[in-house]
Amino acid sequence: MKKIAKKRPKKEDVRIRTRIAPSPTGPLHIGTARAALFNYLFAKHNKGDFVLRIEDTDVERSDKRFEKNIIDSLEWLGIKWTEGPYRQSERLEIYKKYIQKLLEEGKAFWCPHTKEELTEEKQRQMANKEAPRHVCEYKTKKIKSKKGIIRLDTPQKIVEFEDLIRGKIKFDTFLLGDIAIAKNEETPLYNLAVVIDDYLMEISHVIRGEDHISNTPKQILLQEIFGFSRPQYAHLPLVLGPDRSKLSKRHNVVSVDEYRKAGYLPEAIINFIVLLGWNPGTE
Repeated sequence: MKKIAKKRPKKEDVRIRTRIAPSPTGPLHIGTARAALFNYLFAKHNKGDFVLRIEDTDVERSDKRFEKNIIDSLEWLGIKWTEGPYRQSERLEIYKKYIQKLLEEGKAFWCPHTKEELTEEKQRQMANKEAPRHVCEYKTKKIKSKKGIIRLDTPQKIVEFEDLIRGKIKFDTFLLGDIAIAKNEETPLYNLAVVIDDYLMEISHVIRGEDHISNTPKQILLQEIFGFSRPQYAHLPLVLGPDRSKLSKRHNVVSVDEYRKAGYLPEAIINFIVLLGWNPGTE
């Protein structure tokens, strides 16, 4: 199969392109709105592009009414994208080519283990205080059955990247196991789809919450396997609740729509999320 990757411009010629890529599985979260604002402002300041991508490959949980809520909420806040919305559900044929490429080259394989087997393995590892991971014995067996899910035959190495906020970060891929990348040849999982989309949409900077730091080495591995260039990463501190845990529904109001219905002005919400985590340098 011919190499799918295309040549990218030299680093000094790269146009700044950022993105926000929410999943339509619920209304727009205030934390996602904050990430969208940083991406929007960074692109606007650098005379670049801000892309809206709807990550809706999870058919069971995705809902068109939540997609509408996301779009309406961003528009209400005045966060305007220059491209999109792109929908992953409309790009399945693109992902299929890459999935088949990995299978054909022996870099990915079918893992037939059941959910019950994987859950049992995870519980056993946690009881032994080991990092939960699945290293599949089937990657060395040439099975023709297309049962289970598709996993990457994860290379054993140290992955290192420079985070624009946190500095140098290193990961040992031994702790990752064989990464799940697709439900089948037509349905990619998050880490594979996002790598392909970020490359084809020429995203230069990935600005997102720090809960995605653990996904970054997985995505870098896939970028290296495909021969893709690497975007620059910046992982933002999360919005926390009063108990210092990640802001969620148990903390009451978390969606932009709820603030809107309560009578808040969009300018007030923008001011609120801009100042989160900031202080004037005093106590």
